[in-house]
Parts: sequence; structure tokens; C-alpha cells
Amino acid sequence: MKTRPLLLSLTLLAAPAFAETPAALPSADVFYRKGLEAIQAGDVDFARSSFEQALRLDPNHANARYQLAELNRTAPRVAAKGREAKFGAVMLPQIQFTDAELADALVALGQMVEKESKGGVTANFIVEDPRGKLAGKKITLQLKNLPAKAVLNYLLGQAGAKARFDEHAIVVQPL
Repeated sequence: MKTRPLLLSLTLLAAPAFAETPAALPSADVFYRKGLEAIQAGDVDFARSSFEQALRLDPNHANARYQLAELNRTAPRVAAKGREAKFGAVMLPQIQFTDAELADALVALGQMVEKESKGGVTANFIVEDPRGKLAGKKITLQLKNLPAKAVLNYLLGQAGAKARFDEHAIVVQPL
């Protein structure tokens, strides 16, 4: 009779070890899919670590190996895409410019984005205008509750300019 309680105790102690089976652990495919999602979101670091984790779990995971190589080649473009998505997701409650120069409007827009994102998104604008086509452009806008990307598009439309999201900056050029 004393052996039963001891046997029951050993079974209860061993149960947690059996509960964590390999099927409960994430597979290489799970990390691979997380890496693909991170690329879509523009998160280069998370994508890279996800593909590397997939390869640690399965060194023969050809898709993870390919995506990691592609990511090393396209990282700046992926990061720029992420920068654009983060910038575009910031909602601005009110925008009002009256005869503001484009450069001043861009500075103000950058400050609004930083404030509304609580410092999470920084808009580094660079104006590439060697011939001075944008220098005297005036902006007048009154908008409410728009994403920052839409506000930027309105600014650029009035100024006759375009923007390119780079890895570390938003480059504004004349059309």
C-alpha cells in the first residue's frame, strides 16, 4: 500500500515534463512566417532574427535561408517601407497652415507627427532642390483627423513636389 502513494507522486512529478512535447514548441515554419510578416511590416531586425531562429531549428529550411539572403540585399528598402507605414499610421487631429513656406510646413508636420506618436515616429525631412524650385512655395491647409501620409500628400501637391521614403529620411524633391 505504501508503494501506491509513492508511485502516484512520481507520476505527478513527471507529468510536467511530458506536457511540453516538441509539438508544443514553435517550429521553423512558425519563425519563417513571422519573418515574412515582419518584412511586410518593414521590421528588418525582427525579420532577420525570425529567419535566423528558423534556421537554428531547421538548418535545411531553404525558404528561410533564401529570405535571409534577400533581406540582406533589400534591408534598406524594407526599412524604408516600414518607416513609411509608421509615418502614415500617425493620425493628426488638426492641421492648419496659412501661407507657410514648404520647408516650414515640413518642419511643423514633423513636430506634429512626433508629438502625436509620443516620440515613436520621427519625420526627418530632407529637401533636395538644387535649382530652388520649391523655395518660394506657399502652403495653405486646414485639415482635421487625417493620417500624416495624407497631410504630406496635400503639402506636396500644393508645392508641386514628390517624396521618397528612404531608410532614415523622407526626401522631398520638385516634380
